[in-house]
Amino acid sequence: MTPPWIIYSDGSAVPNPGRMGLGAVVVAPDGARHVLSMATDARGCNNEAEARALMAALRDVQARGATALQIYSDSSLLVAQLGVVDVPPVLRLAALYEEVGALLATFTHTSLHWIPRHRNGEADALARAALGLLPKTPVKSPKKGRR
Repeated sequence: MTPPWIIYSDGSAVPNPGRMGLGAVVVAPDGARHVLSMATDARGCNNEAEARALMAALRDVQARGATALQIYSDSSLLVAQLGVVDVPPVLRLAALYEEVGALLATFTHTSLHWIPRHRNGEADALARAALGLLPKTPVKSPKKGRR
């Protein structure tokens, strides 16, 4: 099997719903990194922005000749809707998820994984930058005192 391209994607909507920013980090099998950061003309919710960010990344790697993909997203809804587990569709977003699914089907091999938001910071920062926003500052958890 051909080594996979790796995609980290994220979307942002400000306010939610509102303007949508799309971000992705793409890593080629040879280690070359490419980033995507773009705003859309459309308005939508954060879940729509997440799906559109993944579509933008898929089109990018398709144009670069990718056939195998490892995809990471911090959107549990996106991963559930596109995953192998049968979950009820979100009717408002069903057509969009079908479009993403059709694009995924054009690749020889794909795997889609949920990751925690803190492990997707670069893609999030790219999505926010597309809207002229600064990256989110990490939330520090309070330290537990010793007894």
